[in-house]
Amino acid sequence: MVDDLDSFPRPVLAALAAAERLLSRRAGAGVVLADPEDLGGSDRSVVARARVVRNPFSLPRTLVVKHYLSAPELGHPDRFHYEVASCQLFTALPVEERPSPVLIAHDPQARLLVLEDLGRSSTLADKLFGPDPAAARRCLLSWARALGRMQAATAGRENDFGALLRRQGERAWRDPIADDARAAFAGLPGMLARELGVQVPAAATVEAHETARLLGGTRYRAFSPSETCPDNNLVTSRGVRFVDFEWGCFRDVALDAAYFRVPFPGCDASFALPPGMPETMLQAWRNEIAAVWPDLDEPDLLEHRLLDAQLMWVWLCTWWLLPRIRERDMPVGADTARSPRISTALAHYWRQLAGTAAAERPATAELGAAVVDALARRFPDAPRELPVYPAFRSAA
Repeated sequence: MVDDLDSFPRPVLAALAAAERLLSRRAGAGVVLADPEDLGGSDRSVVARARVVRNPFSLPRTLVVKHYLSAPELGHPDRFHYEVASCQLFTALPVEERPSPVLIAHDPQARLLVLEDLGRSSTLADKLFGPDPAAARRCLLSWARALGRMQAATAGRENDFGALLRRQGERAWRDPIADDARAAFAGLPGMLARELGVQVPAAATVEAHETARLLGGTRYRAFSPSETCPDNNLVTSRGVRFVDFEWGCFRDVALDAAYFRVPFPGCDASFALPPGMPETMLQAWRNEIAAVWPDLDEPDLLEHRLLDAQLMWVWLCTWWLLPRIRERDMPVGADTARSPRISTALAHYWRQLAGTAAAERPATAELGAAVVDALARRFPDAPRELPVYPAFRSAA
């Protein structure tokens, strides 16, 4: 690597050094990386871009390196293994169907991935928090199409994913939200009674429990990154591409399509979409998946499944977020400028759910109205309406 890097973050330099060793072993000759650029990551990993300055075989000019910093939690699935298996699954797809960077190499001992560099792309979050509403709309539609293409391309490949996981030493696992969802079905009625004084009708509990079928082996399963927050979606010349597959799994496609109604649930950037946008995104998504699941082009069937998924996400988000505001209301995420208040977000979720559930799930609609009223009484100073993403506010 180049000199004069004393001030550069040591974890990034360690990741690049490990990548040099891995690529040199593969090439049988020295590979040298330079000009590191810290791309962030998380408390679990570092992600960096580097230029390849000594290249004994046909490597790209730049690469992205992701280095997991710590060992997996004892008794828990190893997120590194799931990311490797996810990237291997996508790398095997035809170029036109590939939704993610190509996996160039990985090292299980060093807990390292070397990936295709998709360039200095902006993220979907950049567009949603930017000044251009037209660009934000285009990117949301591109994201919806990309989601549908990914689901269509991976339909029927769940056994392949399981085999890749077993090669990493893991057994196939279910959707990572499954345990929390079931805990929410059991515990949320008591939590709403304690925290907001809302009594959940028995029929609403039954309606929620019925949505658990989405967590099982349905006919509509495909790959999901699970953690599809706006920061994890790159806007490239080939459309939106997905990154970060630490929670990759196969699950019912409705659970991700419900993001059109509950935008990016659980993510810091959980603002509202402008009027008409959810329906437009849904149509863009349907166009991509219709050839694989033609019955989902039938409006009543699709609406029934999307309502189930919306209901599950609202219960789950309430289970996650309501305990955090026992003492005081606060933003969903750490960045107060890029995150709404929890009470406002939850009220929006329940208000929207009450509207869509009125015909098919009357007890859920009744519960939604009660939760919205209780949140307004508990937090009278909170904004009543969830704002749209900043990109759309100047156009509102």
